[in-house]
Amino acid sequence: MPLAAARRAVRESVSGLPREFWWLWTSTLVNRLGAFVATFMALYLTLDRGYSASYAGLVASLHGLGGVISSLGGGVMADRLGRRPTLLVAQASTAVSVALLGFVQDPVAIAAVAFLVGATSNASRPAVQAMMADIVRPEDRVRAFSLNYWAVNLGFAISSMAAGFIAEVSYLAGFLIEAGMTLTCAIVVFLKLPESRPERTAVERAGGAEEVGLGTVVRDRRFMGVVGLSFLVALIFQQGSVGLPVAMGEAGFAPADYGLAIAVNGVLIVALQIPVTRFIEHRDPGRLLVISSVLAGYGFGLTAFAGSIGVFVLTVCVWTLGEIVNAPTQTGVVVRLSPVRGRGRYQGMYTMSWSVAALVAPLMSGVVIDRWGAEWLWGLCAVIGTVAGAGYWALMSGMPEADGKAAEKSVAGEPVDRQPVDRQSVDRQSVVGTAAETAIPMAAGAEALRTATEADAPRTATEAGAPRTTTEAGAPRTTTEAGAPRTTTEAGAPRTATEAEPPRTVPEANARTRSV
Repeated sequence: MPLAAARRAVRESVSGLPREFWWLWTSTLVNRLGAFVATFMALYLTLDRGYSASYAGLVASLHGLGGVISSLGGGVMADRLGRRPTLLVAQASTAVSVALLGFVQDPVAIAAVAFLVGATSNASRPAVQAMMADIVRPEDRVRAFSLNYWAVNLGFAISSMAAGFIAEVSYLAGFLIEAGMTLTCAIVVFLKLPESRPERTAVERAGGAEEVGLGTVVRDRRFMGVVGLSFLVALIFQQGSVGLPVAMGEAGFAPADYGLAIAVNGVLIVALQIPVTRFIEHRDPGRLLVISSVLAGYGFGLTAFAGSIGVFVLTVCVWTLGEIVNAPTQTGVVVRLSPVRGRGRYQGMYTMSWSVAALVAPLMSGVVIDRWGAEWLWGLCAVIGTVAGAGYWALMSGMPEADGKAAEKSVAGEPVDRQPVDRQSVDRQSVVGTAAETAIPMAAGAEALRTATEADAPRTATEAGAPRTTTEAGAPRTTTEAGAPRTTTEAGAPRTATEAEPPRTVPEANARTRSV
Protein backbone atom coordinates (compact mmCIF):
# COMPACT_ATOMS: atom_id res chain seq x y z
CA MET A 1 0.00 0.00 0.00
CA PRO A 2 2.73 2.57 0.83
CA LEU A 3 4.48 1.71 -2.46
CA ALA A 4 1.26 2.18 -4.40
CA ALA A 5 0.65 5.51 -2.69
CA ALA A 6 4.18 6.62 -3.53
CA ARG A 7 3.72 5.69 -7.18
CA ARG A 8 0.44 7.59 -7.31
CA ALA A 9 2.07 10.65 -5.73
CA VAL A 10 4.90 10.59 -8.27
CA ARG A 11 2.45 10.15 -11.14
CA GLU A 12 0.36 13.08 -9.96
CA SER A 13 3.46 15.23 -9.52
CA VAL A 14 4.61 14.78 -13.10
CA SER A 15 1.28 14.45 -14.91
CA GLY A 16 -0.53 17.22 -16.74
CA LEU A 17 2.55 19.14 -17.86
CA PRO A 18 3.04 19.78 -21.59
CA ARG A 19 5.60 17.86 -23.63
CA GLU A 20 7.56 21.05 -24.33
CA PHE A 21 8.14 21.45 -20.60
CA TRP A 22 9.78 18.04 -20.37
CA TRP A 23 12.14 18.81 -23.25
CA LEU A 24 13.07 22.05 -21.49
CA TRP A 25 13.49 20.09 -18.24
CA THR A 26 15.73 17.58 -20.03
CA SER A 27 17.85 20.40 -21.41
CA THR A 28 18.27 21.81 -17.89
CA LEU A 29 19.25 18.43 -16.46
CA VAL A 30 21.83 17.78 -19.18
CA ASN A 31 23.26 21.26 -18.71
CA ARG A 32 23.70 20.76 -14.96
CA LEU A 33 25.10 17.26 -15.38
CA GLY A 34 27.98 18.86 -17.28
CA ALA A 35 28.59 21.77 -14.89
CA PHE A 36 32.17 20.85 -14.01
CA VAL A 37 33.96 24.18 -14.42
CA ALA A 38 32.28 25.97 -11.52
CA THR A 39 33.20 23.07 -9.25
CA PHE A 40 36.93 22.76 -9.94
CA MET A 41 37.88 26.23 -11.31
CA ALA A 42 39.73 27.21 -8.13
CA LEU A 43 41.59 23.89 -8.00
CA TYR A 44 42.45 24.12 -11.69
CA LEU A 45 43.95 27.60 -11.34
CA THR A 46 45.90 26.97 -8.12
CA LEU A 47 47.01 23.34 -8.46
CA ASP A 48 47.24 22.76 -12.19
CA ARG A 49 48.25 26.25 -13.39
CA GLY A 50 50.09 27.34 -10.25
CA TYR A 51 48.40 30.70 -9.76
CA SER A 52 47.81 32.30 -6.36
CA ALA A 53 44.62 32.10 -4.36
CA SER A 54 44.12 35.85 -4.91
CA TYR A 55 44.21 35.40 -8.66
CA ALA A 56 41.76 32.49 -8.42
CA GLY A 57 39.44 34.72 -6.39
CA LEU A 58 39.71 37.45 -9.02
CA VAL A 59 38.78 35.02 -11.79
CA ALA A 60 35.82 33.77 -9.76
CA SER A 61 34.66 37.35 -9.24
CA LEU A 62 34.91 38.13 -12.96
CA HIS A 63 32.94 34.97 -13.69
CA GLY A 64 30.22 36.19 -11.33
CA LEU A 65 30.30 39.72 -12.74
CA GLY A 66 29.65 38.34 -16.20
CA GLY A 67 26.58 36.62 -14.81
CA VAL A 68 25.30 39.87 -13.28
CA ILE A 69 25.53 41.75 -16.58
CA SER A 70 24.09 38.97 -18.71
CA SER A 71 21.07 38.51 -16.45
CA LEU A 72 19.53 41.72 -17.73
CA GLY A 73 20.87 41.24 -21.26
CA GLY A 74 19.44 37.72 -21.46
CA GLY A 75 16.08 38.97 -20.23
CA VAL A 76 15.93 41.70 -22.87
CA MET A 77 16.92 39.21 -25.59
CA ALA A 78 14.22 36.77 -24.45
CA ASP A 79 11.56 39.46 -24.89
CA ARG A 80 12.87 40.99 -28.12
CA LEU A 81 14.34 38.06 -30.05
CA GLY A 82 12.33 35.27 -28.43
CA ARG A 83 13.01 32.55 -25.87
CA ARG A 84 14.27 29.97 -28.36
CA PRO A 85 16.85 32.17 -30.17
CA THR A 86 18.16 33.39 -26.82
CA LEU A 87 18.64 29.84 -25.56
CA LEU A 88 20.39 28.79 -28.76
CA VAL A 89 22.77 31.76 -28.79
CA ALA A 90 23.54 31.51 -25.06
CA GLN A 91 24.13 27.76 -24.99
CA ALA A 92 26.19 27.68 -28.19
CA SER A 93 28.32 30.58 -26.92
CA THR A 94 28.77 28.85 -23.57
CA ALA A 95 30.00 25.68 -25.28
CA VAL A 96 32.58 27.60 -27.30
CA SER A 97 33.80 29.74 -24.40
CA VAL A 98 34.12 26.79 -21.98
CA ALA A 99 36.16 24.82 -24.49
CA LEU A 100 38.35 27.87 -25.11
CA LEU A 101 38.92 28.29 -21.37
CA GLY A 102 40.59 24.91 -21.25
CA PHE A 103 43.22 25.94 -23.81
CA VAL A 104 44.15 29.54 -22.96
CA GLN A 105 47.40 30.02 -21.00
CA ASP A 106 47.85 33.74 -20.45
CA PRO A 107 46.44 34.98 -17.10
CA VAL A 108 44.73 37.98 -18.70
CA ALA A 109 43.17 35.73 -21.34
CA ILE A 110 42.01 33.27 -18.66
CA ALA A 111 40.34 36.10 -16.73
CA ALA A 112 38.67 37.47 -19.88
CA VAL A 113 37.36 34.08 -20.99
CA ALA A 114 36.12 33.30 -17.47
CA PHE A 115 34.11 36.54 -17.61
CA LEU A 116 32.72 35.42 -20.99
CA VAL A 117 31.79 31.99 -19.60
CA GLY A 118 29.92 33.60 -16.71
CA ALA A 119 28.06 35.93 -19.07
CA THR A 120 27.02 33.31 -21.62
CA SER A 121 26.07 30.62 -19.12
CA ASN A 122 23.84 32.97 -17.11
CA ALA A 123 22.15 34.56 -20.14
CA SER A 124 19.98 31.50 -20.71
CA ARG A 125 18.32 31.52 -17.27
CA PRO A 126 15.75 34.30 -17.86
CA ALA A 127 14.78 32.67 -21.16
CA VAL A 128 14.31 29.26 -19.52
CA GLN A 129 12.08 30.68 -16.79
CA ALA A 130 10.10 32.85 -19.21
CA MET A 131 9.53 29.92 -21.58
CA MET A 132 8.41 27.77 -18.68
CA ALA A 133 5.88 30.42 -17.68
CA ASP A 134 4.68 30.62 -21.30
CA ILE A 135 4.03 26.92 -21.82
CA VAL A 136 2.77 25.82 -18.38
CA ARG A 137 -0.70 26.63 -17.05
CA PRO A 138 -0.79 29.08 -14.14
CA GLU A 139 -2.08 26.48 -11.68
CA ASP A 140 0.82 24.14 -12.53
CA ARG A 141 3.69 26.64 -12.48
CA VAL A 142 4.85 26.14 -8.90
CA ARG A 143 5.04 22.40 -9.57
CA ALA A 144 6.89 22.98 -12.85
CA PHE A 145 9.43 25.34 -11.28
CA SER A 146 9.91 22.87 -8.45
CA LEU A 147 10.63 20.03 -10.87
CA ASN A 148 13.08 22.23 -12.73
CA TYR A 149 14.85 23.16 -9.49
CA TRP A 150 14.97 19.47 -8.62
CA ALA A 151 16.69 18.76 -11.96
CA VAL A 152 19.19 21.56 -11.31
CA ASN A 153 20.19 20.10 -7.96
CA LEU A 154 20.23 16.50 -9.17
CA GLY A 155 22.49 17.40 -12.06
CA PHE A 156 24.76 19.53 -9.87
CA ALA A 157 25.10 16.76 -7.26
CA ILE A 158 26.14 14.24 -9.90
CA SER A 159 28.49 16.62 -11.69
CA SER A 160 30.15 17.63 -8.41
CA MET A 161 30.98 14.02 -7.62
CA ALA A 162 32.15 13.34 -11.17
CA ALA A 163 34.29 16.48 -11.29
CA GLY A 164 36.73 15.09 -8.73
CA PHE A 165 37.33 11.92 -10.71
CA ILE A 166 37.63 13.79 -14.00
CA ALA A 167 40.10 16.29 -12.51
CA GLU A 168 42.39 13.42 -11.48
CA VAL A 169 42.58 12.32 -15.09
CA SER A 170 42.58 15.64 -16.96
CA TYR A 171 41.26 19.13 -16.30
CA LEU A 172 41.04 19.71 -20.04
CA ALA A 173 38.71 16.71 -20.33
CA GLY A 174 36.38 18.40 -17.85
CA PHE A 175 36.23 21.57 -19.94
CA LEU A 176 35.58 19.63 -23.14
CA ILE A 177 32.90 17.42 -21.55
CA GLU A 178 31.02 20.47 -20.26
CA ALA A 179 31.28 22.12 -23.68
CA GLY A 180 29.91 19.00 -25.36
CA MET A 181 26.98 18.63 -22.97
CA THR A 182 26.10 22.32 -23.27
CA LEU A 183 26.10 21.96 -27.04
CA THR A 184 23.79 18.96 -26.61
CA CYS A 185 21.37 21.24 -24.76
CA ALA A 186 21.39 23.65 -27.70
CA ILE A 187 20.61 20.77 -30.07
CA VAL A 188 17.66 19.69 -27.90
CA VAL A 189 16.31 23.25 -27.93
CA PHE A 190 16.75 23.50 -31.71
CA LEU A 191 15.01 20.21 -32.48
CA LYS A 192 12.30 19.96 -29.84
CA LEU A 193 11.32 23.38 -28.50
CA PRO A 194 9.17 25.82 -30.51
CA GLU A 195 9.12 29.53 -29.81
CA SER A 196 6.76 30.38 -26.95
CA ARG A 197 6.94 34.18 -26.78
CA PRO A 198 3.39 35.61 -26.94
CA GLU A 199 2.79 37.67 -30.08
CA ARG A 200 1.21 41.10 -30.06
CA THR A 201 -2.48 41.01 -30.99
CA ALA A 202 -4.09 43.10 -33.71
CA VAL A 203 -5.80 45.21 -31.04
CA GLU A 204 -2.44 45.98 -29.41
CA ARG A 205 -0.79 46.83 -32.73
CA ALA A 206 -3.68 49.09 -33.70
CA GLY A 207 -3.71 50.78 -30.31
CA GLY A 208 0.05 51.33 -30.30
CA ALA A 209 0.53 49.57 -26.94
CA GLU A 210 3.69 50.64 -25.13
CA GLU A 211 6.49 48.10 -25.01
CA VAL A 212 7.75 46.83 -21.66
CA GLY A 213 11.27 48.14 -21.06
CA LEU A 214 13.73 47.98 -18.20
CA GLY A 215 12.30 51.30 -17.03
CA THR A 216 8.93 49.59 -16.65
CA VAL A 217 10.55 46.93 -14.48
CA VAL A 218 12.38 49.44 -12.29
CA ARG A 219 9.22 51.53 -11.77
CA ASP A 220 7.27 48.46 -10.60
CA ARG A 221 7.64 49.08 -6.87
CA ARG A 222 6.09 45.83 -5.66
CA PHE A 223 8.26 43.77 -7.97
CA MET A 224 11.44 45.66 -7.11
CA GLY A 225 10.59 45.08 -3.46
CA VAL A 226 10.48 41.35 -4.19
CA VAL A 227 13.85 41.62 -5.97
CA GLY A 228 15.38 43.37 -2.95
CA LEU A 229 14.07 40.76 -0.54
CA SER A 230 15.25 38.01 -2.88
CA PHE A 231 18.74 39.54 -2.68
CA LEU A 232 18.65 39.35 1.12
CA VAL A 233 17.54 35.71 1.09
CA ALA A 234 20.20 34.86 -1.51
CA LEU A 235 22.86 36.41 0.75
CA ILE A 236 21.85 33.91 3.42
CA PHE A 237 21.83 30.85 1.17
CA GLN A 238 25.21 31.77 -0.34
CA GLN A 239 26.80 31.29 3.09
CA GLY A 240 26.41 27.56 2.62
CA SER A 241 29.24 27.64 0.09
CA VAL A 242 31.34 30.61 1.29
CA GLY A 243 30.83 31.16 5.03
CA LEU A 244 30.17 27.64 6.26
CA PRO A 245 33.39 25.98 5.00
CA VAL A 246 35.53 28.81 6.42
CA ALA A 247 33.80 28.67 9.79
CA MET A 248 34.06 24.88 10.01
CA GLY A 249 37.73 25.06 9.07
CA GLU A 250 38.45 27.61 11.79
CA ALA A 251 36.58 25.40 14.27
CA GLY A 252 38.98 22.52 13.51
CA PHE A 253 36.79 20.41 11.22
CA ALA A 254 38.30 18.68 8.21
CA PRO A 255 37.24 19.39 4.61
CA ALA A 256 35.62 15.96 4.55
CA ASP A 257 33.37 17.03 7.42
CA TYR A 258 32.19 20.03 5.45
CA GLY A 259 31.68 17.80 2.42
CA LEU A 260 29.48 15.49 4.49
CA ALA A 261 27.43 18.36 5.91
CA ILE A 262 26.85 20.11 2.61
CA ALA A 263 26.05 16.82 0.87
CA VAL A 264 22.96 16.62 3.10
CA ASN A 265 21.69 19.74 1.33
CA GLY A 266 21.70 18.07 -2.07
CA VAL A 267 20.29 14.78 -0.79
CA LEU A 268 17.38 16.50 0.96
CA ILE A 269 16.51 18.59 -2.09
CA VAL A 270 16.48 15.54 -4.35
CA ALA A 271 14.45 13.54 -1.81
CA LEU A 272 12.00 16.19 -0.57
CA GLN A 273 11.55 18.77 -3.34
CA ILE A 274 8.69 16.96 -5.07
CA PRO A 275 6.69 15.85 -1.98
CA VAL A 276 7.09 19.23 -0.29
CA THR A 277 5.90 20.96 -3.45
CA ARG A 278 2.77 18.80 -3.47
CA PHE A 279 2.05 20.14 0.00
CA ILE A 280 2.69 23.83 -0.71
CA GLU A 281 1.76 24.39 -4.35
CA HIS A 282 -1.78 25.69 -3.64
CA ARG A 283 -0.97 27.60 -0.47
CA ASP A 284 -0.56 31.33 0.05
CA PRO A 285 2.82 32.30 -1.48
CA GLY A 286 3.23 35.25 0.88
CA ARG A 287 3.15 33.03 3.94
CA LEU A 288 5.46 30.51 2.28
CA LEU A 289 8.04 33.21 1.55
CA VAL A 290 7.85 34.45 5.14
CA ILE A 291 8.32 30.92 6.48
CA SER A 292 11.17 30.11 4.10
CA SER A 293 13.01 33.35 4.96
CA VAL A 294 12.77 32.64 8.68
CA LEU A 295 13.88 29.02 8.19
CA ALA A 296 16.88 30.16 6.16
CA GLY A 297 17.91 32.88 8.60
CA TYR A 298 17.53 30.88 11.79
CA GLY A 299 18.84 27.70 10.18
CA PHE A 300 22.16 29.44 9.62
CA GLY A 301 21.76 31.26 12.93
CA LEU A 302 21.75 27.93 14.76
CA THR A 303 25.20 27.25 13.32
CA ALA A 304 26.59 29.53 16.04
CA PHE A 305 25.77 26.77 18.57
CA ALA A 306 27.17 23.89 16.47
CA GLY A 307 30.03 22.03 18.12
CA SER A 308 29.83 18.68 16.40
CA ILE A 309 29.28 17.41 12.89
CA GLY A 310 25.83 16.16 13.88
CA VAL A 311 24.68 19.66 14.89
CA PHE A 312 26.10 21.11 11.68
CA VAL A 313 24.07 18.55 9.72
CA LEU A 314 20.97 19.49 11.71
CA THR A 315 21.38 23.17 10.84
CA VAL A 316 21.81 22.25 7.18
CA CYS A 317 18.51 20.37 7.35
CA VAL A 318 16.72 23.46 8.69
CA TRP A 319 17.90 25.95 6.06
CA THR A 320 17.61 23.38 3.26
CA LEU A 321 13.90 23.08 4.03
CA GLY A 322 13.67 26.85 3.64
CA GLU A 323 15.45 26.58 0.29
CA ILE A 324 13.04 23.88 -0.90
CA VAL A 325 10.05 26.09 -0.10
CA ASN A 326 11.56 29.35 -1.33
CA ALA A 327 12.87 28.42 -4.78
CA PRO A 328 9.65 27.48 -6.65
CA THR A 329 7.47 29.88 -4.67
CA GLN A 330 9.70 32.87 -5.39
CA THR A 331 9.88 32.14 -9.11
CA GLY A 332 6.11 31.69 -9.26
CA VAL A 333 5.56 35.08 -7.59
CA VAL A 334 7.88 36.71 -10.13
CA VAL A 335 5.78 35.28 -12.96
CA ARG A 336 2.55 36.51 -11.34
CA LEU A 337 3.95 40.02 -11.07
CA SER A 338 5.29 40.04 -14.64
CA PRO A 339 3.33 41.27 -17.68
CA VAL A 340 3.11 38.67 -20.44
CA ARG A 341 5.32 40.56 -22.86
CA GLY A 342 7.86 41.49 -20.22
CA ARG A 343 8.55 38.12 -18.63
CA GLY A 344 12.11 37.97 -19.91
CA ARG A 345 13.08 41.34 -18.46
CA TYR A 346 11.37 40.62 -15.15
CA GLN A 347 13.05 37.22 -14.87
CA GLY A 348 16.37 38.83 -15.80
CA MET A 349 16.06 41.37 -12.98
CA TYR A 350 15.16 38.60 -10.53
CA THR A 351 18.09 36.45 -11.69
CA MET A 352 20.42 39.43 -11.27
CA SER A 353 19.52 39.64 -7.56
CA TRP A 354 21.03 36.18 -7.03
CA SER A 355 24.07 36.98 -9.18
CA VAL A 356 24.80 40.14 -7.19
CA ALA A 357 24.36 38.19 -3.95
CA ALA A 358 26.92 35.67 -5.19
CA LEU A 359 29.40 38.56 -5.53
CA VAL A 360 28.60 40.25 -2.22
CA ALA A 361 28.28 37.16 0.00
CA PRO A 362 32.01 36.17 -0.01
CA LEU A 363 33.04 39.72 0.85
CA MET A 364 30.44 39.94 3.62
CA SER A 365 31.37 36.63 5.21
CA GLY A 366 35.10 37.32 5.01
CA VAL A 367 34.87 40.74 6.63
CA VAL A 368 32.52 39.61 9.41
CA ILE A 369 34.49 36.45 10.27
CA ASP A 370 37.85 38.26 10.24
CA ARG A 371 36.72 41.18 12.41
CA TRP A 372 34.13 39.73 14.77
CA GLY A 373 34.11 35.95 14.36
CA ALA A 374 31.83 33.35 12.80
CA GLU A 375 29.21 33.68 15.56
CA TRP A 376 28.49 37.23 14.42
CA LEU A 377 28.03 36.01 10.83
CA TRP A 378 25.41 33.48 11.89
CA GLY A 379 23.68 36.06 14.07
CA LEU A 380 23.64 38.44 11.10
CA CYS A 381 22.02 35.70 8.98
CA ALA A 382 19.24 35.38 11.57
CA VAL A 383 18.67 39.14 11.50
CA ILE A 384 18.61 39.24 7.70
CA GLY A 385 16.14 36.33 7.62
CA THR A 386 13.87 38.13 10.07
CA VAL A 387 14.01 41.35 8.05
CA ALA A 388 13.27 39.46 4.82
CA GLY A 389 10.36 37.62 6.40
CA ALA A 390 8.86 40.85 7.70
CA GLY A 391 9.37 42.44 4.31
CA TYR A 392 7.57 39.63 2.52
CA TRP A 393 4.73 39.82 5.02
CA ALA A 394 4.27 43.56 4.39
CA LEU A 395 4.75 43.33 0.63
CA MET A 396 2.60 40.28 -0.08
CA SER A 397 -0.23 41.02 2.34
CA GLY A 398 -1.98 43.21 -0.25
CA MET A 399 -1.39 40.83 -3.15
CA PRO A 400 -4.63 39.18 -4.36
CA GLU A 401 -5.13 35.53 -5.15
CA ALA A 402 -3.69 34.17 -8.38
CA ASP A 403 -7.03 34.47 -10.18
CA GLY A 404 -7.75 38.00 -8.96
CA LYS A 405 -7.66 41.00 -11.22
CA ALA A 406 -4.74 42.63 -9.50
CA ALA A 407 -2.70 39.48 -9.91
CA GLU A 408 -3.33 39.58 -13.63
CA LYS A 409 -1.04 42.46 -14.44
CA SER A 410 -1.49 43.50 -18.03
CA VAL A 411 0.12 45.27 -20.88
CA ALA A 412 -2.25 46.98 -23.28
CA GLY A 413 -5.20 45.58 -21.40
CA GLU A 414 -4.26 41.91 -21.67
CA PRO A 415 -4.07 39.86 -18.44
CA VAL A 416 -0.92 38.02 -17.50
CA ASP A 417 -2.26 34.52 -17.19
CA ARG A 418 -4.74 34.55 -20.02
CA GLN A 419 -4.36 34.51 -23.76
CA PRO A 420 -5.08 37.77 -25.59
CA VAL A 421 -8.69 38.18 -26.61
CA ASP A 422 -9.85 39.47 -29.98
CA ARG A 423 -12.43 42.04 -28.88
CA GLN A 424 -13.94 42.43 -32.37
CA SER A 425 -14.50 38.68 -32.63
CA VAL A 426 -16.13 38.64 -29.20
CA ASP A 427 -18.44 41.50 -30.17
CA ARG A 428 -19.49 39.73 -33.36
CA GLN A 429 -20.19 36.53 -31.46
CA SER A 430 -22.18 38.52 -28.91
CA VAL A 431 -24.35 40.09 -31.61
CA VAL A 432 -25.07 36.79 -33.32
CA GLY A 433 -25.67 34.89 -30.08
CA THR A 434 -27.94 37.54 -28.59
CA ALA A 435 -29.89 37.90 -31.81
CA ALA A 436 -30.47 34.16 -31.95
CA GLU A 437 -31.72 34.19 -28.37
CA THR A 438 -34.08 37.15 -28.91
CA ALA A 439 -35.35 36.66 -32.48
CA ILE A 440 -37.80 33.84 -31.70
CA PRO A 441 -39.48 35.38 -28.64
CA MET A 442 -39.70 38.74 -30.43
CA ALA A 443 -41.46 37.20 -33.40
CA ALA A 444 -43.83 35.21 -31.20
CA GLY A 445 -44.64 38.25 -29.09
CA ALA A 446 -45.29 40.41 -32.14
CA GLU A 447 -47.70 37.89 -33.63
CA ALA A 448 -49.61 37.48 -30.37
CA LEU A 449 -49.81 41.23 -29.88
CA ARG A 450 -51.16 41.84 -33.36
CA THR A 451 -53.80 39.14 -32.96
CA ALA A 452 -54.97 40.55 -29.62
CA THR A 453 -55.10 44.07 -31.04
CA GLU A 454 -57.18 43.10 -34.06
CA ALA A 455 -59.63 41.07 -31.96
CA ASP A 456 -60.14 43.36 -28.98
CA ALA A 457 -59.29 46.93 -29.88
CA PRO A 458 -62.39 49.13 -30.60
CA ARG A 459 -62.50 50.38 -34.10
CA THR A 460 -63.68 53.88 -35.11
CA ALA A 461 -66.66 54.48 -37.31
CA THR A 462 -64.44 55.07 -40.23
CA GLU A 463 -62.73 51.75 -39.71
CA ALA A 464 -65.98 49.84 -39.02
CA GLY A 465 -68.37 51.12 -41.62
CA ALA A 466 -66.88 53.56 -44.01
CA PRO A 467 -66.34 52.21 -47.50
CA ARG A 468 -62.71 52.02 -48.52
CA THR A 469 -61.41 53.32 -51.79
CA THR A 470 -60.08 51.04 -54.45
CA THR A 471 -56.62 51.98 -53.53
CA GLU A 472 -57.27 51.16 -49.90
CA ALA A 473 -59.18 47.96 -50.60
CA GLY A 474 -56.99 46.41 -53.20
CA ALA A 475 -53.55 47.75 -52.63
CA PRO A 476 -51.34 45.20 -51.02
CA ARG A 477 -49.83 46.21 -47.74
CA THR A 478 -46.14 46.50 -47.40
CA THR A 479 -44.17 44.34 -45.05
CA THR A 480 -43.89 47.26 -42.73
CA GLU A 481 -47.66 47.69 -42.58
CA ALA A 482 -48.46 44.01 -42.30
CA GLY A 483 -46.00 42.86 -39.65
CA ALA A 484 -45.25 45.80 -37.43
CA PRO A 485 -45.74 44.88 -33.77
CA ARG A 486 -47.68 47.36 -31.66
CA THR A 487 -47.61 47.81 -27.92
CA THR A 488 -50.72 47.66 -25.74
CA THR A 489 -50.87 51.45 -25.60
CA GLU A 490 -50.80 51.63 -29.36
CA ALA A 491 -53.44 48.90 -29.78
CA GLY A 492 -56.37 51.23 -29.13
CA ALA A 493 -55.34 53.96 -31.52
CA PRO A 494 -55.28 53.44 -35.28
CA ARG A 495 -51.92 54.25 -36.86
CA THR A 496 -51.11 54.97 -40.43
CA ALA A 497 -48.51 53.07 -42.34
CA THR A 498 -46.11 55.90 -41.74
CA GLU A 499 -46.70 55.76 -37.99
CA ALA A 500 -46.34 52.00 -37.77
CA GLU A 501 -43.06 50.96 -36.24
CA PRO A 502 -40.94 49.01 -38.66
CA PRO A 503 -39.48 45.75 -37.42
CA ARG A 504 -35.97 46.09 -36.04
CA THR A 505 -33.11 44.35 -37.71
CA VAL A 506 -30.93 41.92 -35.77
CA PRO A 507 -28.21 44.46 -35.01
CA GLU A 508 -30.86 46.97 -33.87
CA ALA A 509 -32.53 44.38 -31.70
CA ASN A 510 -29.28 43.58 -30.05
CA ALA A 511 -28.05 47.15 -29.73
CA ARG A 512 -29.50 47.46 -26.23
CA THR A 513 -27.77 44.33 -24.97
CA ARG A 514 -24.54 44.75 -23.07
CA SER A 515 -21.52 44.01 -25.20
CA VAL A 516 -18.85 41.72 -23.83
